[in-house]
Amino acid sequence: QVQLVESGGGLVQAGGSLRLSCAASGLTFSSYHMGWFRQAPGKEREFVAAIWRSGISTYYADSVKGRFTISRDNAKNTVSLQMNSLKPEDTAVYYCAANRGASLRTPPAYDYWGRGTQVTVSL
Repeated sequence: QVQLVESGGGLVQAGGSLRLSCAASGLTFSSYHMGWFRQAPGKEREFVAAIWRSGISTYYADSVKGRFTISRDNAKNTVSLQMNSLKPEDTAVYYCAANRGASLRTPPAYDYWGRGTQVTVSL
């Protein structure tokens, strides 16, 4: 069975950093584009970042450009999200997702999802 497991969430002060990781199993990891999404209470699930299956291309939401970096290690079946200069508005549950094709910025295009990890940024 396909499994995506996020880790690395927690509580940080504004301006701080966190690194999220996602471990994938049960799929041919290198065949999937990978994405990070986030969802705050009462809000729609929001695209954060995505990375091409080979890692050659990356994509970011305007709100995180210059602050977040997505990367992957296909030998370890992991994808990471380095988050710097965190702001209170970054507070959300962050989800890892796998996509075999189609639109990388669109949640319905993703085939598999992790359970999420909470990120809370305090003032």
